[in-house]
Amino acid sequence: MQRERVNHRIRVPQVVVIDEQGQQLGVMETDAARELARERGLDLVEVSPNVSPPVCKLMDYGRYLYDKKKRAQSAKSKSTHTQLKEVKYRPNTDTHDLETKTRKAAAFLGEGHKCKITVMFRGREMAHPERGRELLDRVVEMLDEVAEVELAPHMEGRFMSAILAPRKGKKKGAS
Repeated sequence: MQRERVNHRIRVPQVVVIDEQGQQLGVMETDAARELARERGLDLVEVSPNVSPPVCKLMDYGRYLYDKKKRAQSAKSKSTHTQLKEVKYRPNTDTHDLETKTRKAAAFLGEGHKCKITVMFRGREMAHPERGRELLDRVVEMLDEVAEVELAPHMEGRFMSAILAPRKGKKKGAS
C-alpha cells in the first residue's frame, strides 16, 4: 500500500490546496501551504500527485490513517469467505469414531464452512456401497440441526460423498 506524502515530504514548488471543509484555496507555494497547515494544527497531505500542480489537502493525518484502517477492517469483516472442509469416513467406521468425526464436521459447519462428507471404499468394500450410503445417511441425520444437504450422496469412483451447508441463522460462533 502506497502512503501519501505529508508535510516536508512534498517536494514540489507549488500545490493546489483544499482546506479541511473541502473548499479549494487555489494554487499556493508549498512552503506557504505547509505554514497554513501548521497554523491550523493540521497536516498538508498530497492526495493527487499525478496532476500538475499536485493536489494537497489540509487534514489531521493521524486521524485520516486511523479512519482508513477502520474502513479497511470493516470491509474485510463484512466479506465472508467460506471454505469447503472435508471429513472422511470408512464403511467400517465404529460408533465412537463416527461421533468424533461428526462433531468435527459440526464444528466446521458452526464456523460457517461447507462440509464434504466422504466415505472411502477399499477392495471388497466396493461390493457393498449400501453400507457407505447408510453411514452417510446416519451422518446427515446427526448433523440435521446444524446443516442442510446441498449435494445429495453420490458415488465418485471409490468415494461416496455428500456436501452439507450450514443452516441459515444457526451459527454457533455468533451466540
